[in-house]
Amino acid sequence: MPEVLLIVGILTAIFVGYNIGGSTTGPAFGPAVGANVITKVMAAGLMSVFFFIGAYTIGPNVVDTLGTDLVNDTSIFTLRSNVAVLFFIGGALFVGNYAGVPASTSMTAVGAIAALGLATGELNWDILGEIAVWWIVAPILGFWVAGVVGRYFYPRINAWVAIESKEGGRPMVSVDRSGLVPRLQFGVDANRREITGALVVVAIGCLMGFSSGTSNIANAIAPIYGTGDVDMVPLILIGSAAVAVGCFTIARRTLDTLGNDITHLPLTAAIVVAVISSGIVIGLSSIGIPASFVVIATMSIVGLGWGRATRTTTLSGVRAGEETRVSVGALTADEEGERSPKIGEEEPADIPKASDLFDPSTTARVILMQNVVPAISTVGAYLTFRFVPVFGF
Repeated sequence: MPEVLLIVGILTAIFVGYNIGGSTTGPAFGPAVGANVITKVMAAGLMSVFFFIGAYTIGPNVVDTLGTDLVNDTSIFTLRSNVAVLFFIGGALFVGNYAGVPASTSMTAVGAIAALGLATGELNWDILGEIAVWWIVAPILGFWVAGVVGRYFYPRINAWVAIESKEGGRPMVSVDRSGLVPRLQFGVDANRREITGALVVVAIGCLMGFSSGTSNIANAIAPIYGTGDVDMVPLILIGSAAVAVGCFTIARRTLDTLGNDITHLPLTAAIVVAVISSGIVIGLSSIGIPASFVVIATMSIVGLGWGRATRTTTLSGVRAGEETRVSVGALTADEEGERSPKIGEEEPADIPKASDLFDPSTTARVILMQNVVPAISTVGAYLTFRFVPVFGF
């Protein structure tokens, strides 16, 4: 019987990993796919590789937090309870993936494991409090860092990168397999500037894939690892393989949502947001804190737009009571080759409305599901462990 439960637990962990691949590929490579820089297949392949690298190098820190530290007594991680925990994590993420919305895997997993600890009286409130504090601090940090970049550096970065979306036709970056050794090839009419921009977008996606692996591998394997029945490395290999399957299959829906439906965010802005968010996630993962990339990235977008919009007014003007019109639409790209205006030179009338940047209905659906998915996992797990006698707690 224990062997059967272990197999069921591993299969459930694979199901969770599959859904993690579906929910994290969109945020990482949605901008590159939406701009027709690379194909969905190439995005899935790159995501799979860099997710594994992040999971193998930094990921164990977060696995230890969720698998051994979040609860006082790891004996509650029975094979039966682990199957239930992973079921709620995977089921909730599947709901988000089915809706085409990339949910926060970290919040979903922490909610389910914390629900087990709460129902059994073994929840480590100190660790949960530390995680919760960082969940509040990290988005605020992302907002202010992005705000500073938007106010002081964004026009310069935009002039340097100058990436434009390519509608239809062959992707900017593809793989030529005609020779003995596959090699990258670029668009026929692409100049050096466009090639550089395309490589930057892809590199940022790889960085985001790495950061996802550092934080999200724990969401699939931590409960199984907590039992002590399976070593860390085999679980990382199994979880990463399951993520790869999700990248090549169900991730197509979230790639469409993040690449085409939700936003017309300029690629320069997407790069800035990705670097800031990934850096914060990797930093938190290195100290064992599971982080929500999606929440941090959302606040970074808002902060970048706010900082970009405040360029219309100098600090002395603010002190004098001049009005500053803030809009996320301030992220609209500048003309290539145009001199970056100094702070105070830009006109508020040049700042488009936020509705020009975001699709309101899709954005509302994303925000709703970002809250619903973790709630499903947490509430469902708590009610199950608290009131279903079969678990014996």
